[in-house]
Amino acid sequence: MKLKATHVDIDDRVRDYVQEKVDMLEKYLGDTAVVNCDVELGRSVGGQNKGDIYRAEINLRIPREVLRVEKTASDIFKAIDKVKDHLVEVIVSKREKVRDLKRRKQAVSKFAV
Repeated sequence: MKLKATHVDIDDRVRDYVQEKVDMLEKYLGDTAVVNCDVELGRSVGGQNKGDIYRAEINLRIPREVLRVEKTASDIFKAIDKVKDHLVEVIVSKREKVRDLKRRKQAVSKFAV
């Protein structure tokens, strides 16, 4: 996992929290190999919003595809949680699509005999 920070300081507590959340994704990936995982954390500077707005982004490269999710929140830990939760939804949806496609192919091959 590569971690990049933009306009925000990353301490060990945040780094460990990100690592813990990324490790949780393994149970949803199953036997899908992860080629690369990039995590970017940032804080917006200026603008009309009151207070800091933190952004978390995960680019998860798997064979033949890149899954990308970006979320914002008023707290860096909330942004990390949001991006992890949305990425879980994307992974599960992708896995179900692949499984349904395999089932359709099997059903067609049974009738084509």
